[in-house]
Amino acid sequence: MLDDVSLTVQAGEFLALLGPNGSGKTTLLRVLTGLLAPDAGRVRLFGKAPQELGAARRRIGYVPQVGRVETGFPVSAAQVVMMGRYPVIGPGRFARRVDREAVREALALLDIEALAQAPLASLSGGQRQRVFLARAMVNRPDLLLLDEPTGGLDAAFVERFYALLQQVHQQGVTIIIVSHDVGVVSAFVDCVACLNHRLVAHGKPEMVLDEAVLREMYGAHALFFEHAHNPHLVVPPHDD
Repeated sequence: MLDDVSLTVQAGEFLALLGPNGSGKTTLLRVLTGLLAPDAGRVRLFGKAPQELGAARRRIGYVPQVGRVETGFPVSAAQVVMMGRYPVIGPGRFARRVDREAVREALALLDIEALAQAPLASLSGGQRQRVFLARAMVNRPDLLLLDEPTGGLDAAFVERFYALLQQVHQQGVTIIIVSHDVGVVSAFVDCVACLNHRLVAHGKPEMVLDEAVLREMYGAHALFFEHAHNPHLVVPPHDD
């Protein structure tokens, strides 16, 4: 549940939504996509409510949490990525050469061309997440919404993934990423929005990620330290 959250994301910004489990990060992302309607207030993407975007929804790429995605359907990796082209192809029409090429480029971008014909259900968690990322990026979106996108990815690919996001960001794409990893994302993003059912802080990581903010987000037992100028969070075991 969210209460009185108000913030503006500028075009071309790279924003991380940070907070503990249950703090409302995913809820906020789902409101932005139009999957949930706010009880009060308003949301605007490209000047319109999410439900009013129509064909402009192709300008948004969305990767939900792995646990929220059904992976048992008998479809291949390439077919999943092609689903991202449906708003461009249009209802009742067949994929064209340009659509197939867009899918190939998206698979190549995530280094999974070799998995194009593999059934989704046969892939590992990390491989599936790459497929979903390729689907989100197949239309070269203006806005990329990512909900814990590194879940199931090995450490080596996580580093490459953030390097990829930086490349996408440098092309002018606005990115909003939900993450629990304060230290990692703060090294890459322009701004952070710290949530705990309400907006605790919003601004540049080096300006707002201090011990007071982290304690307000994660509780009095949270410990905060810096390593190589990046904030890190430790929540030691304690009795409730």
